[in-house]
Amino acid sequence: MPFPRAEKETEPSDDHLFFLWKKGVRSESIMGRSAFLKIIIIGLYLGMLLLPASRGSAAESQKEQLKTHLQLGVEKGFHLDRKGGVAELKQAVELDPQNPIGYAFLAMSYLFFYETGIEEKEKTRDEASLLRAVADAQSRAEKRIEKNPSDGEVYFSMALANMVKDRWEMVNKNYYRAFRAAQSVWNNLEKARELDPQNYDIYYPMGAVRYYLSRLSGIARLTASLFITSGDRENGLKELELAAEKGVLLKDMAQSNLISIYNGYENQPARALPLARRLKEKYPENYIFSFVLADILSALGRFDEAFSIAAEIEKGIKSGIPPYQPELWPRYYQLLGRLYLDLGEYEKASEYLHLALKDTAPYNARVRAWALVRLGMIHDARKERTLAEEYYEKALKAGADSLAQHAAREYLATPYNSEKNKVASKKGKESDK
Repeated sequence: MPFPRAEKETEPSDDHLFFLWKKGVRSESIMGRSAFLKIIIIGLYLGMLLLPASRGSAAESQKEQLKTHLQLGVEKGFHLDRKGGVAELKQAVELDPQNPIGYAFLAMSYLFFYETGIEEKEKTRDEASLLRAVADAQSRAEKRIEKNPSDGEVYFSMALANMVKDRWEMVNKNYYRAFRAAQSVWNNLEKARELDPQNYDIYYPMGAVRYYLSRLSGIARLTASLFITSGDRENGLKELELAAEKGVLLKDMAQSNLISIYNGYENQPARALPLARRLKEKYPENYIFSFVLADILSALGRFDEAFSIAAEIEKGIKSGIPPYQPELWPRYYQLLGRLYLDLGEYEKASEYLHLALKDTAPYNARVRAWALVRLGMIHDARKERTLAEEYYEKALKAGADSLAQHAAREYLATPYNSEKNKVASKKGKESDK
């Protein structure tokens, strides 16, 4: 929910002083010059008392306006309105250029469009912009901490900026620097929570760190527990759920992350469904939520609804009206492959999945990874284990999507069971009623 726009407070007006002067003139005619001077002095004193309160109110007004711009920036970003979202966040920066929070949210926005963008030139610009925003947030945060080490929002800003840096380093395979950034994220989050425990947005990155560290194994998990924090699936989910319920600026981000976790790692699509419905309803222009909702409905065996959403996506791509673009066709084919796979129509599923693999653009690397996984599932369903393993291995080498790799490893260890999948879909469908 956006913050209400507060009207800007002003200093005591000339009309107010004129009123005091008129009152003094009338008093002078009755009481004489001495009484008049007393009234003027009292008026000036009252004016002095009003000044601090007025400035405080103006500061509060500016703070609310800044939060409003941040909220609108996040929401326009989710609407895939890149220009509008960035403009709102830049207005937040202009309101308070020395506040790191605006730069931190700018960095997150640029990261989102960097990872979801299609045109390589635009992605290059977003990459440069996100790194600049991270540096701006960090430099301003350090200066503010020197002046006021008890400002919880500053530590929160540093955590967000380093979270962006961590993700960028991971994408570029700079794992040591990513590890150092993750350390900084956690340290700043703990400090922010200590100083401002009622900022429920803190629990989104905090829960995400705990949850994803819990998915590590072996030496990676031990190292993380020693130098960052221990992975904790249960508490990570609780913190994400708290942010998804009570957060303000990061509420929708927390819900989006929970959808991915419930539908993917936790294999609980029924829990993801209400969140996916809410975000698709709130952001109808965002095709990402349409793809995700169709995927969830397919997992629950609700194929009529899933195909209906697929038809909406097809119509959007054919129209060419932004944000829909031709580059989305492979993703659409991969979705249809998923739907027909869940229906048990393997010939149609294979046809669409091979169509998805024809595209070689970097943007669709994740699409290709999932297409390879699902072709492996088809071969498992047909009892063609050797062919299934070949596709799972190809998906692992694609290395573009952690969830696809998770599924590939799972099915390499235990073959995909189509009958078990049907039972799970039936149970999910019944639990959603």
